[in-house]
Amino acid sequence: MDENLKKNILSTGTSLVGIVCKDGIVMAGDRKTTAGGQIVMSKNTQKVCPINDYLVISGTGTSSDIEVAKKLIRAQLKLKELRDKKRATVKEAANLIAASNYRNSRQPAMIPFIAGLMVGGFNENGTAELYSVEPAGSTMKIEDFDANFSSGMPYILGLLEKMYKKGLTIEEGINLAIDAIKSSSERDTASGQGIDVFTITSDGIRHVAKQKVETVYKEH
Repeated sequence: MDENLKKNILSTGTSLVGIVCKDGIVMAGDRKTTAGGQIVMSKNTQKVCPINDYLVISGTGTSSDIEVAKKLIRAQLKLKELRDKKRATVKEAANLIAASNYRNSRQPAMIPFIAGLMVGGFNENGTAELYSVEPAGSTMKIEDFDANFSSGMPYILGLLEKMYKKGLTIEEGINLAIDAIKSSSERDTASGQGIDVFTITSDGIRHVAKQKVETVYKEH
């Protein structure tokens, strides 16, 4: 991987998680946006976002790169659907994102392209899939769980290595995703301020949890 990507991946603060369940996918993220992991720029940023009626994307890295990537893939998928007379599979969508990341990370630039993405969705046959796309452009299908390259990744993966079990229900996946984001927010200074959780099943995409952290000061 390019040296600039190595240097910046874990300094781009966020916590993301994707969990494969027996009946679908659960994706979640925190709500804090920082500048360099040191200054809080926003406490109310939704990092897990549906981009159409069958696909959800979450991203870690430079905010502008993530937003551009989401807009591009939305447009590319629409064009592909019009051209092929059918919508893309989740795998095809992930590969389109990976190809875009590959090209962008290799273009000479003053500021390198940095955006790691998770892609979850359901296919026309009803199957749900989860993919992780690294900033340099490689794609990996996730069979259990992932935290992409978020700064909260070490804390999330440590928890899920112990708590994840094959065949989780969607409800169990939701609770586990919330626990994972809360755990990373306790230790990762660049993560926190709330949680968004989405489920992806053959019945569609649902925003099942939206939590906000309220600061309360109490006298001791």
